[in-house]
Amino acid sequence: MSRSDHAARLDDRDRAFASAIVHAVLRRRGELEALLKMFLPKPLPKKSGNAMLILLAGAAQLRFMDVAPHAAIDVAVRQAKADSGARHFAGLINAVLRRVADGTLSGPAAGSGVRANTPSWLWRRWARTYGEDIAAAIAGAHTAEVPIDITVADRGSDWATRLAGCQLPSGSIRLGLDALPVNQLPGFADGGWWVQDVAAAMVAALCGDVSGKSVLDLCAAPGGKTMQLCAAGAMVTAVDSSGTRLKRLGENLSRQRFTAEVIESDVMDLELDRQFDCVLLDAPCSATGTIRRHPELPYIRSDEDIQELVKVQWRLLQRAASFVRPGGLFIYSTCSLEPEEGERQVKRFLERRDEFRLAAIRPGEAGIESHFVTVDGHLRTLPFMPVGSERGLDGFFAARMTRLSG
Repeated sequence: MSRSDHAARLDDRDRAFASAIVHAVLRRRGELEALLKMFLPKPLPKKSGNAMLILLAGAAQLRFMDVAPHAAIDVAVRQAKADSGARHFAGLINAVLRRVADGTLSGPAAGSGVRANTPSWLWRRWARTYGEDIAAAIAGAHTAEVPIDITVADRGSDWATRLAGCQLPSGSIRLGLDALPVNQLPGFADGGWWVQDVAAAMVAALCGDVSGKSVLDLCAAPGGKTMQLCAAGAMVTAVDSSGTRLKRLGENLSRQRFTAEVIESDVMDLELDRQFDCVLLDAPCSATGTIRRHPELPYIRSDEDIQELVKVQWRLLQRAASFVRPGGLFIYSTCSLEPEEGERQVKRFLERRDEFRLAAIRPGEAGIESHFVTVDGHLRTLPFMPVGSERGLDGFFAARMTRLSG
């Protein structure tokens, strides 16, 4: 039986617990590896099957998930015995996890701090861009559990009360960490709201009053911003190159009873015979602003990936700009913390395209708090920042530009 088959047979509670273990390991990987190294007499050989993964999962449960030691250790030993490569290390796994469980090592040597959880290439980037203290705050935010933010179709509704959530300044609602699975919550199935990080919701709000206006949403799937724009009364054309992701967008629109023109196309190949009042380009990026939700990203991205994405974004910027009517708005955004994918792209674009001007974002606009607005009038959110009385959100960059008339 394949791993996917095993996963499919898990009930919702077990699947959620397995997911929590994986996330804990990825979020605390550096700390866990440093801890285990102190208890291992020597590195495990290459032919040890999944022994190290079993150790990491066990240690994560013992140190960061408050799982009963006997339960975590028993499962780890049984997993080792069931693995052809790891079975010879079952005794070692038992001994090491027992030492982890006794908690005698709890100082910096055992945990190595949050910096250890960030790969060196990424830490260097953040320290260079933001300074060591902010880099540490970003890394620290990535170790926390992530709440669910939702956007409501009707801003005047009482969903915050009904879902025991917290209303955020920009209009999003944050649910508690103990909330039921999304598809079991009231209002999901019948389209009262949809899941969308508060930072992503701020981006679409930059389009302003779009009632009755034409809006082109590029790289639109899975459709959070598209639904926001539809709810605000816009005539939306949503474009994405992925048929699979567009199918999900269509399902989301159907659940919300929204209507939009949906086109499957690469932006570079897109042929339209009209321009739009507003064009929103949420460009493909390194997504380093979403590591809170996707802790695997630091281990599957690289500096080289970012440089290639910068080239793609530049081409998309040029193409997307052609669809903005004179006097219209152009929003460029990425869920990246890297300035090459945000501030520097916009600076370069405005230097080369004199028919566009920056339309600075104002603190307080659309409920966007002042600490999210840069001195240049851009939107820049960082994962550790407060949002209302809450703390933490995805890292986003967005700039708003206008195309001059005539």
